Amino acid sequence: MPLLDIVTYPNKILKQISKPVERFDEELHKLLDDMYETMIAKNGVGLAAIQVGVPRRALIIDIGDEEGKQSKNTLIEVINPEFLVWDGIHKDTEGCLSVPDYFDEVERYATVKVKFFDRYGKEHIMDAEGLLSVAFQHETDHLDGHLFIERLDYIKRKKFEKEWKKLLKQQKQKRKK
Repeated sequence: MPLLDIVTYPNKILKQISKPVERFDEELHKLLDDMYETMIAKNGVGLAAIQVGVPRRALIIDIGDEEGKQSKNTLIEVINPEFLVWDGIHKDTEGCLSVPDYFDEVERYATVKVKFFDRYGKEHIMDAEGLLSVAFQHETDHLDGHLFIERLDYIKRKKFEKEWKKLLKQQKQKRKK
C-alpha cells in the first residue's frame, strides 16, 4: 500500500471543512487502509482524511493496547463523527502530523461520547476518556478545518509562530546544501 503525503501547515487545504461520507465503498476502504499505513509509518496516533488532501469526514485513531502497541485490532475507523456528550477538562501535550516537530499543552474535554459509522456504514457509539478522548477531539477538529495550534492562548500562539518560522528557515537552508 502506498504511503500518502501528509499536508502540512500552513497549507490552506487544512482550513477546509470536510464533507460527510455518503458512500461506504471500496474507494473509502482503500483510503482508510492507506491512511493507516501512512499514520503508522509517521508514528501517529490519529489521522484525518483532510490531512492527506481528501476533504471527507473520515478519520482513524489507534492509541494502541495497554503497552501502546498499535495494530489493526486497536484501530478505530471513524466516519461522520458526531459528539453527543462532552464533560470535564483535560490538559495534555499534543502534537500533529500536519504540524511536524511542534508540541504544546492544549485544553480539551476530559470525556466524550461520540456517534460514528465504521467503513461498512454500521453505527457505533463510544465513550472515550484520556488520550482516546483527546484523539477524537483533535482529529474531528481537522474535519472542521481547525488545527490544535488554534487552541493555544495568545502568548503560546505567538511563540509557535516564531518557532515555526525559524524551523521553516532551517529546512530551507538544509535544502540549499
